[in-house]
Amino acid sequence: MLGTIVNTACILVGSVVGSLLKRGLGEKYRDVLYYAMGLSSIALGVSTFTQNLPKSEFPVLFILSLAIGGVAGTALDLDGKAKALIAKRGGEGLANGLISACLLFCVGTFSIVGPIMSATTGDNTFLYTNATLDLVTSMVFAASYGIGIAFAAGVLFCWQGFFYLLGKLAAESPLLQGTMINELAIVGGVLILSSGLSLLRIKDCKTLNYLPALLVPVLWFLIKGLF
Repeated sequence: MLGTIVNTACILVGSVVGSLLKRGLGEKYRDVLYYAMGLSSIALGVSTFTQNLPKSEFPVLFILSLAIGGVAGTALDLDGKAKALIAKRGGEGLANGLISACLLFCVGTFSIVGPIMSATTGDNTFLYTNATLDLVTSMVFAASYGIGIAFAAGVLFCWQGFFYLLGKLAAESPLLQGTMINELAIVGGVLILSSGLSLLRIKDCKTLNYLPALLVPVLWFLIKGLF
């Protein structure tokens, strides 16, 4: 868990530093940072998607995942409930920023593969790399939205902790090798891209409603493993 702890600490530090910088930034500079995060989200989303799609053994699975996950998330109104809860504490801007930050921190390839590698091989390289990226990203987000971005650290710790425990419990399982991780990364890339569109104010795709899509590949491989 050392890599996850370091990653979490980097987000906390970055959030504090960024929130302090915010006081000296004018609105136009905060807008620049806001759009920088939008462009970065789109770039990371496209990169994650294009790198992993050629490795997929089920190229249509991500489409089914987004469709099923989107319907489930909309029925539960995950996006609306999360934004309403966060907006009560920090405003609508923080709600959008925190959701985008959580997606960037959590659904990237490093944040999924990293804790599994840490659990199965003891290699924290991916997590340390991710921690460095998240340190800079959290500084930029906090400079735009404030110290509330630090809440993303708790989300990341639980997220990576889940995959770490999964790796410990099923280190020899073929489900954790290769293709399921690819499928999760493909769906994650689309979610990051969607977040970028929202940050750039091009289209609010209500990204959080699609979060259940990440469960569909897991269920698919679990069912597939029974036959």
